[in-house]
Amino acid sequence: MGIVIKQTSRNIFTISIALLIGAVNTLYFYPEFLKDKYYGLVVFLLATSNLLQPLMSLGAQHTIIKFYSSFKDKKSKDSFLSSIIFIPLIVIIPVTFLVIQVHDIIGNFLSMQNPIIESYVWVIFLVAFATSYFEVFYAWSRVQLKSVFGNALKEIYPRVSVLILLILVSINLINKEDFVWWLTGLYYLRLLIMIVYSFSLYIPKFSLTIPENFKEIISYSIYILLAGSAASLLIDIDKYMIPQKEAISQTAYYAVAVFIATVVEIPGRAMFQILNPMVAKAINNNDFKDLDSLYKKSSTNLLIICGFFFLLINLNIVSFYDLMNNQYYSDAIWVVLIISCAKLVQMSFGCGPAILATSSFYKITLPFSIFMAVSVYLLNDYLIDIYGINGAAISTLIVLFVFTILKVIYINHKLKIHPYNYNTIKIIALILLIYLIFNYITFKFSPILDIALKSVIISISYIGLVYFLRLSETINRTINSIIK
Repeated sequence: MGIVIKQTSRNIFTISIALLIGAVNTLYFYPEFLKDKYYGLVVFLLATSNLLQPLMSLGAQHTIIKFYSSFKDKKSKDSFLSSIIFIPLIVIIPVTFLVIQVHDIIGNFLSMQNPIIESYVWVIFLVAFATSYFEVFYAWSRVQLKSVFGNALKEIYPRVSVLILLILVSINLINKEDFVWWLTGLYYLRLLIMIVYSFSLYIPKFSLTIPENFKEIISYSIYILLAGSAASLLIDIDKYMIPQKEAISQTAYYAVAVFIATVVEIPGRAMFQILNPMVAKAINNNDFKDLDSLYKKSSTNLLIICGFFFLLINLNIVSFYDLMNNQYYSDAIWVVLIISCAKLVQMSFGCGPAILATSSFYKITLPFSIFMAVSVYLLNDYLIDIYGINGAAISTLIVLFVFTILKVIYINHKLKIHPYNYNTIKIIALILLIYLIFNYITFKFSPILDIALKSVIISISYIGLVYFLRLSETINRTINSIIK
């Protein structure tokens, strides 16, 4: 786990910096300079492009992760990489032609509730294209076990771009209407940087030959495309459905709450960048002992670390919203708790998603994703009408909880391994205990001082108990090395 801990710690730092910048954007600059209407528009456009992104990439980034380590010589690796970068064009070319032909129909459909959307339909497809190829070349660097720079481009770059553009809006160098187009252009600059970096790590000898297992590669790409498209619905369908049922400003309030809640998954996002290629390598080498170790350690460590983030966020949430000084945004306080619970459940699964996606039974990811997408859509359609944006959060929690359990059962059935042990129960009990105790402790200082003081007390209590209860050997070794 040495390289995992090393690159995970760097990726956590990168994502933390990105979220700090994102927090400034989300909590202050977006509401202040774009206002609710255009903020909601940006959230809708980016969320919708994320729904389209798996289709545009044809699952090529996941295909690189799964198959690269199965090729043992440079010639076969070069043949594989030469062919894989052209796979997305199979979808991109016909989709582009289709959009040109039916642009007005798509615009009219998306803008029925909010007419402002009609002028920005092309943004959805342009951003989807740029992010699709970015993910392909990011996977290119990850299989070289180099995830830090690409992770910085993925996490920090877009937020810095938004920050700069929002500052330009504030001083009237660009207007709110042009903000989206400038942001789209910066996505393409990011793609260019990622391509140059990936080729600096490994540049194949390009050829027109295709791998011997090309049929298997295409089959896998199509399955992952379908599964990824369905899985994207789970991530962004709520932001797409809310404007169809509520004022678009509600999307902004929901987006802020989700942004705060997703801090919980920072360690997972950091760890998976390096862990997923290692899982694929263990499976390709039939090293199931190593796979079992990765599965259990990733689950335990992520549950502990993400639980820490969960406590910091939810026990300081009132003070967070006091900093915004906007009562409309604070109406989404329950969304933060519900979504962060959902993220905690998801992180407890450890590297389970990578096992499903890179194993011989990867085809099961498609029915899982479809059923999850259909479930969240139906629950959203029902619960948003009753509970508004809280209903969208409840839908996400229900679906993630139920299907995480089903996935754990399925992997255990196939490989006779599972991520949980007695320490899992202890960790959950500890998180719940700390939450119940500190939820009733409040200070009467300024919001910033309240957050700082409470965070210090929570950190000492939680980390101290994790250490003395010896809930994770990896975390105890890390703490010991820091002390020394």
